[in-house]
Amino acid sequence: MDIRPNHTIYINNVNDKIKKDELKRSLYALFSQFGQVMDIVAMKTMKMRGQAFVVFKELASATNALRQLQGFPFYNNPMRIQYAKTDSEVISKIRGTFGDKDKKKDRKKKAQDQVANVAKKPALGSASTNNAPTTMQVPDNPPNYILFLNNLPEETNEMMLSMLFNQFPGFKEVRLVPGKHDISFVEFESEGQAGVAKDALQGFRITAQCAMKITYAKK
Repeated sequence: MDIRPNHTIYINNVNDKIKKDELKRSLYALFSQFGQVMDIVAMKTMKMRGQAFVVFKELASATNALRQLQGFPFYNNPMRIQYAKTDSEVISKIRGTFGDKDKKKDRKKKAQDQVANVAKKPALGSASTNNAPTTMQVPDNPPNYILFLNNLPEETNEMMLSMLFNQFPGFKEVRLVPGKHDISFVEFESEGQAGVAKDALQGFRITAQCAMKITYAKK
């Protein structure tokens, strides 16, 4: 029987060599393109290795992410994505309390508390912060097939930016600047393709504090 759509998606075949904090940040950067992410659960226990859950605020966001990222090469492993069996599966997976109906209400309340707590952490933004790209007025240069990124958070890495930008046609590569964590260059095949990505991701927040600023690189 097919699993009914819900706000939580379950991901497996995740590269289990990635540190938990980096993994959660990268999942957030990738999935928050599709809508507001309420929670991400990724654990390093034997039972949960190679697996993760992403909880969206809107059902449509979960559905879109599942379709668009099915088989996406996340840290070189193609992700296998499906809807979680129930919205509360995140919490029951952690606690091993599948089938414990008597505690269902209690789990639901604690799940909501966990979502509220995780949403406050800087790495995952805040519940009151709209993490979707916002329209920003950034002084710009003439069109170029290379984009210049600044105001990036310290934990930004090449994989994280690649996952953001390779959703757009024509993406070629990300180039970090040694010794400067807050800037980067992203190359596309054409000026037009670079412009589409620039407009779509202008103001995207990798963390709650840092809204990414994107301009065309100087020629």
